[in-house]
Amino acid sequence: MSTHRTRSEAETVRLARELATRLAPGAVVLLYGNLGAGKTAFVRGLAEGLGASPDEVTSPTFTLIQEYAGPTRLFHVDLYRLTPAETDDLGLDELMAGDGVVAIEWADRLPRPIEGAISVRIDGEGEDREVRIENEELRMKN
Repeated sequence: MSTHRTRSEAETVRLARELATRLAPGAVVLLYGNLGAGKTAFVRGLAEGLGASPDEVTSPTFTLIQEYAGPTRLFHVDLYRLTPAETDDLGLDELMAGDGVVAIEWADRLPRPIEGAISVRIDGEGEDREVRIENEELRMKN
């Protein structure tokens, strides 16, 4: 596990961008944190690091899943409005078996753990955040 302190949204984006450059296709990033913690900013950094436009990244609360094109596709999932039982109908298993990277906000709503996933926990108030990344050695490029 690694722990990072970010003091602005830009630093949170930069941390995620650096992580994304090391992610292999098929990686799953589970994001945990309170409302406004910076989960979507983290996904913006992942998109940029994977070669997608970070400007396209918004919280997919109403569409549930958004896809961002790049050399490695990024699938951005938001489970905020779902119960664990409802997430089974999203087809996440198919997404995770694909050749893109999957980032899941509100991962605590998943009905079961995802083996081999990278967990990102974002805590803090305002711009000052602690970001804990677990299992980051998994699903990295060789």
